[in-house]
Amino acid sequence: MVLILLLAGKPLLAQQTIQPPQSSDSERVIQIIQGKSLRQKTVDSGFVIEMIAGNVHLKEGITLFDCDSAVIYHHTNMMEAFGNVHINQNDSVNTYSQHLLYVANDRVAFLDKDVKLIQNKGTLYTQNLRYDLKTNIADYSNGGKVVNGKTVLTSDNGRYYADTKDVDFKNHVHLIDPKYDIVTDSMLYNTQTQLATFITDTHIKSKNGGDIFTKEGTYDLTNGKGYFGARTIFKDSTRTYVSDNSAYDEKSKIFQLEGNAVIRDSVNGYIILGNQIFLNQNNNTFLATRKPVLIITGKDGDSTYIAADTLFSGLAKKDTVKPVATATANSKYNKQTKGPLKTGIAKTDSLNATIAKADSLKTNAPLMAADSLKADSLKIELAKNDSLNKPAIAIQTDSLKPKVSANEIVKTDSIKMDTLKKTTVIHASANASDSVRYFLGFHHVRIFNDSLQAVSDSLYYSTEDSTFRLFQNPLVFANHSQISGDTIFLYTKNNKPARLYVFNNGMMINHPNPDMYNQITGRTINGYFKDGQLDYMRAKGTPAESVYYPQSEDSSYIGMNRSKGDVIDIYFLNKEVNKVKFINDVDGTLYPLRQIPPDQKYLKNFKWQDERRPKNKLELFE
Repeated sequence: MVLILLLAGKPLLAQQTIQPPQSSDSERVIQIIQGKSLRQKTVDSGFVIEMIAGNVHLKEGITLFDCDSAVIYHHTNMMEAFGNVHINQNDSVNTYSQHLLYVANDRVAFLDKDVKLIQNKGTLYTQNLRYDLKTNIADYSNGGKVVNGKTVLTSDNGRYYADTKDVDFKNHVHLIDPKYDIVTDSMLYNTQTQLATFITDTHIKSKNGGDIFTKEGTYDLTNGKGYFGARTIFKDSTRTYVSDNSAYDEKSKIFQLEGNAVIRDSVNGYIILGNQIFLNQNNNTFLATRKPVLIITGKDGDSTYIAADTLFSGLAKKDTVKPVATATANSKYNKQTKGPLKTGIAKTDSLNATIAKADSLKTNAPLMAADSLKADSLKIELAKNDSLNKPAIAIQTDSLKPKVSANEIVKTDSIKMDTLKKTTVIHASANASDSVRYFLGFHHVRIFNDSLQAVSDSLYYSTEDSTFRLFQNPLVFANHSQISGDTIFLYTKNNKPARLYVFNNGMMINHPNPDMYNQITGRTINGYFKDGQLDYMRAKGTPAESVYYPQSEDSSYIGMNRSKGDVIDIYFLNKEVNKVKFINDVDGTLYPLRQIPPDQKYLKNFKWQDERRPKNKLELFE
């Protein structure tokens, strides 16, 4: 290739321009548009160089070169420019420096000393830059900085793609933004869309609080939406979230976690796992689906595991949800005598908390696809704000007054599954001391604790009173005993069972050996635990009934006692029924073991359902 240098007229009349002669396509033609002086010099090797000085303006095709002075080396087709160098490429990219070496054959510019490349709102600063005008790619290797509005990025190495406006940063990459502070070793950043892509260990710190640790992902700094893979970790003041894939919307503060997702709350002492979790930071709610499991951790390492088809949690104001005090006076427990207290009648509160339909919480929102990570299409299909801002637990304001007299037992028909009227979820900015966290489980609820297991269709649990409220066909299993009823409240303390209350159609079945079932039924059943084990129970009804196999002092069975009365007290010893006491209107028969009528062995609605009992915590993850 031959570099053709054309001067218009005399050197000092450089304001004139003469069109160059026709040349082949392979030749690079540089026109001298302006220069105050021109001097030619023959070097020792016989080659001629030309030197232009004074407000120099050169042109090649649509690219303009400005500088204080320039030297053109004809034998190598190279140009060197000095002082206030400016390359204007089609009015779209402008590059500045104090020194330039331009290789015309390859159309490659080497710039140094206060280099600055400007395109639209983005400006690249460095001390050394290799700029390929043919491919519009610029490289630096000795440190550089990109300023895009209020966003500043620095790195040791970088490559700028002018056509796509992408910058590929390498080594000690640091992004500072009014909202974020990002540190990584490799990042692709688009100056037009402000989309950042990560392929290695990256720490994103929000100026509003919160950290993201990722190895793979894309983050849109314009609208705060991001997609991440490779077990990205999110941390805020109290919780840590991690999953195989995740999406985040800064504006709505909604997370979507997909694949082996985990939320760990160190302050409130719980862990939630699931293959899909939606979390709303605005109102501190989360919705977990696809085999979710909630783990309530105890201080002594004794944890409770809860599984359901869907798990939901939120915050409510304190005292808006109170436990139902359905026990009458005789159901209060005297720890000294292991019997009921004889004090006055306790008041019965109404059931304050009602459960919303589980279908209203279901969502099939897909995780944002990785190939959709464009600035104009970065859409995270999260659960709608309306569905997450409204909790699945609601309080009827007119239900806070007792609806039954002190002597009555709350009926299960007061538990409405579709009476959402007024929510009690509070905003995340509310004082944490005035709030209480609650959990809801919908469909196929299973609970496992070393001391006790339970199943039901739905569940409500509040950290204010540590009480599990089990609805629709609930069963509680404690050692060799099974307790059932229309509704069961299970009170816990230090993550261990302390008391249970059965509403309507209560039945306790104790299975001491394969051929015998101790049974007690009553309209209500109160049970008390000691050190996590069943210690005493009271059944009340009209009447309460029992089938009991009494034992002699040598522990041999003496027969089967079938009796009924107003009240039945059951005492446990070593996890088995030890004594049964009947109160008022007692009527019963003791049958010798060999003379038990088959139709008297079981009470009405007897059903031993050991197959429903969770045998170990691992079952809850299946």
